[in-house]
Amino acid sequence: MNPEPIVQLPELLYVHDPLCGWCYGMSPVINQVQRAFAGRVDVSVLCGGMVRDDDAGPIGESWDYIRQSLVQVEDVTGVAFGEPFKALGEAGTYHYDSEPPSRAIVAFRHLTQDPARAVAFAHAVQTAFFRDGQDLNAAATYAPLLAPFEVDEAEFLRRWAAPETATATQQEFAAVARIGVQGFPTAVVRIGEQGYVLARGYQPFEQLRAGLEQLLREEAKQ
Repeated sequence: MNPEPIVQLPELLYVHDPLCGWCYGMSPVINQVQRAFAGRVDVSVLCGGMVRDDDAGPIGESWDYIRQSLVQVEDVTGVAFGEPFKALGEAGTYHYDSEPPSRAIVAFRHLTQDPARAVAFAHAVQTAFFRDGQDLNAAATYAPLLAPFEVDEAEFLRRWAAPETATATQQEFAAVARIGVQGFPTAVVRIGEQGYVLARGYQPFEQLRAGLEQLLREEAKQ
């Protein structure tokens, strides 16, 4: 008996950054899409490296800009930024750097080999920061986030600190740059060898769902 052929589903690549406020608003939408299109579309998350290298530094240097955008993000997306996060910004000393939380998401994905769960973990990382004001540069922050996923904490921390994970994170940043992503969030649909930009910036669920349905219908006709 011949084995059943493996069907490769279309893939929605959610290109985000852990420190991106608009991505914090978009992540619940991506979670809705993941549930609504289960069995039809695979969803995975990529990290873009919005704040890194020479751009990384005390959050106080960019807090005025961040603070002004919070109200708009809350009004448009419905998420809430917590008082602990706002206090972190007002204090101004937090080291604002996308690399450590991005490396955590890469480590989680490599450890679990489960891109779908990595989407949920990425949102948990953002919630820890934007709602709870947690330090994403500290290893201790990630232990409570791992518990719902039943991931071995010691192995995760080993991978988070490993040089090969840092290298893989930089490679992910470079890959995002190569596909031409200009800002975050961006949603890209990959069907076979073809890639289609579904959304640049935040989109509400119904708009994203309708666009994805249309893309799938058009692709089915070909």
